[in-house]
Amino acid sequence: MSVDGWNTVLVLGGIRSGKSEFAESLVTDAPVVRYLATAPEGDPEDTEWATRLAAHRARRPGSWTTEETTEDPRRLADVLASAEPNETLLVDDLGGWVTVLLDPAHQPADDVATIDELADAIRTCSARVVLVSPEVGLSLVPTTPLGRAFTDALGAANRAVADACDAVALVVAGQPVWLKPAPSTTAPAAPANATGLASPGSATPAVPGSATTTAAAGSATPAAGSASEPSAGSLADAEPTPEVQLPDVLTHTPPVVPAQEPGNPWAAPTMALPMVATGLVIQPGMELPMPDEFAGPQAVDRLATLDVPGAGLGVLDRVVGFAATTQGTPTPRAWSSVRVLLLHGDHAGGASAGTVAGESARRAAQARAGRGALARLAAESGASLQVVDTPTAAPMEDQPALSPDQVESALRYGWRLAEQAADAGVQLLALGACGAGTEAAAAAVLAATAGAEPPAVLGRVITDAGEIDDAAWMIRCAAVRDALHRTHRSPRGAKDILAELGGGDVAVATGVLLGATARRVPVLLDGPVGVAAGMISRDLAGQARHWCLLADHGGHPSVRLAADVLGLTPLLDLRMDLGEGANALVALPLLRSVLALAAALPVHPSLGGDEEPGPAPDDPESAYAEPDFAEPEPAGPGPASTGADEQPASGWRAG
Repeated sequence: MSVDGWNTVLVLGGIRSGKSEFAESLVTDAPVVRYLATAPEGDPEDTEWATRLAAHRARRPGSWTTEETTEDPRRLADVLASAEPNETLLVDDLGGWVTVLLDPAHQPADDVATIDELADAIRTCSARVVLVSPEVGLSLVPTTPLGRAFTDALGAANRAVADACDAVALVVAGQPVWLKPAPSTTAPAAPANATGLASPGSATPAVPGSATTTAAAGSATPAAGSASEPSAGSLADAEPTPEVQLPDVLTHTPPVVPAQEPGNPWAAPTMALPMVATGLVIQPGMELPMPDEFAGPQAVDRLATLDVPGAGLGVLDRVVGFAATTQGTPTPRAWSSVRVLLLHGDHAGGASAGTVAGESARRAAQARAGRGALARLAAESGASLQVVDTPTAAPMEDQPALSPDQVESALRYGWRLAEQAADAGVQLLALGACGAGTEAAAAAVLAATAGAEPPAVLGRVITDAGEIDDAAWMIRCAAVRDALHRTHRSPRGAKDILAELGGGDVAVATGVLLGATARRVPVLLDGPVGVAAGMISRDLAGQARHWCLLADHGGHPSVRLAADVLGLTPLLDLRMDLGEGANALVALPLLRSVLALAAALPVHPSLGGDEEPGPAPDDPESAYAEPDFAEPEPAGPGPASTGADEQPASGWRAG
């Protein structure tokens, strides 16, 4: 290649920076280029977007071939892995690829694993590859949840691809700046007419810090030591350029995980997690298991073949798909063992405005005694109920809700609760909460993680008498506002948010989600605390959200927003508010019935299925037997009755 032996190049740049034109200039000398287009077509009525795509197509020479990779985000890695050494590939751009990756049609999927697969394909690719990607790290943090999800994913993809490529260039206002030099010290350069990448300004740019000396800028003379022989006297006439020493490109090296003792019970289900002498360490970037991404679509496809008289299960087919992915089989079974974890922890200060003192403790004691809506619904559905006391959170508007040590303890405690449930054979966990001020704490977490406006995600305050308390609602909004102002310069890591804003119940719930993910136990979310924990767990282990199911949003605006960010679609829209956790138990019998029906029904006979076994047609007890329409026996002797005095056989008296 003509960029001093670099085989793979990443070209970064902002909008209208000229990054695509520069990338195309790097492959102009290649006789044939495979152009890999990643951007979806978009809205047919969006003429401006169509104009952009048309401009890109118009710049491509007729000798180039164009391939679309928009159907499946993994196709790009497959194309790179199968490319031949004599090929030149231009990928434009990774922004479109990330858009397809985040499309709900391709979920659930491990986005981090897919990005890693792309980086591995680039490292092992034998062809010459130039990749274009938008640089989004220099702009403001987007104000919308979808915008933040896109920038986070694209930033992760850019880092992984930059680490895998031989060279990285940043284009600013049409001017390229090389960020990453070639790792070799004697990189050969190809002549100007060679097939490969052409550098900006010259056919053979100098490699900063290399052992070879190249010709002056703008010259087409190959570098000394090149595999191509220069013309006679060309090296003698060329002025050597001074050697420029650049700092080494640093790459992150993950910490070494210490070896574990064989008897440590915490190491068995989470072998990828770091452990220390004091126990489990919960930190960002944990590698937890993903559900089976193939079993879900297979289960949903199987539903279309079942012997049912109507159109099927409707939107509840998502329940079957979720159960299939989490159980790893296209024929999932109904959850027979369910445990409800009711988290009791209050939030002091303005977050609990409008609540009666001691009300949350009364609810927790009521649940322990088997009384109240939650306990009765759990008993009705055959689910066990465990009340968990969590640390009381300090007023978040004045000080951190928890100390860092309390956050660590709460996370580990939640993890152990999930471990205990898994060891007891629990197949589904349901999260509930009954603390004072949980709605305000969840709103603060959503504001910190998703940029939500507190008034937009704080529901109305309803008193015990059923009245709306606007004064209490304003106090809660002010508490969240002051807490965000107090922490506006604080770090926004997962544990930092839990310490500053989240509190004990959200921290324990986060630990439960992470522990359940490690043990492959699905979790039924219901309410602000559960979805706030989902937002936090996303930053610790992105796989956790794929093990969560949201039965109903309950009318909570915070749950609606968090569900949108997490990619969770509520199965029902009953708008009940029986307390966090109770709505999930109301929906549980329906979810179980759907799974039991999907598992028991056979395939329709027209599709090759067998008839369900039943009595023979000539069996007197068979449903196929002819009905007996014999005359009814006459009534026994007695006084004649008139129509007005006759009563129905059931004893029901007409009014």
